[in-house]
Amino acid sequence: MENKLDEIDFLILKELQKDGRPSFTEIADKLKISISNVRSRVTKLIEEKTIQIVGRINPQNVGFNAYANIAVSVRPANLIPSVIETLLKMPEVSFLANTAGEFDIEVDIMSKNNEQLHQLVNQKIAKIEGVFQTKTTLYMKVHKYAQPDLDLVK
Repeated sequence: MENKLDEIDFLILKELQKDGRPSFTEIADKLKISISNVRSRVTKLIEEKTIQIVGRINPQNVGFNAYANIAVSVRPANLIPSVIETLLKMPEVSFLANTAGEFDIEVDIMSKNNEQLHQLVNQKIAKIEGVFQTKTTLYMKVHKYAQPDLDLVK
């Protein structure tokens, strides 16, 4: 997919990554462009689902103390879409992707504690129709949790 964003769009996105709360006036002043330009571009970026303005929490500060990556193998392979649909509905899932290699799906989980994580893996995920095998990697300590650096796509 070709990138249809221009330099000003990227500058606005970078400002919003630093802080999602500034006014259009503040962004316009910082970038030396008009307020209406910022307003129309941000509106377009939201409508096109390029950005979503949300409050980003520190999971540990609100009680999520167990993080894990779960690799999921699905058999038969034609059940992969239904397994993904089921996983998408689980509120503990913070990341979900199809993968190539030994496993079919990668899932990141945030849970309150190891007991809740254990229940999720063994009582919910392992019992989804088509889930053949799981491999759980417990994250002992998260050192970086960040948005992508937009300079990497230029």
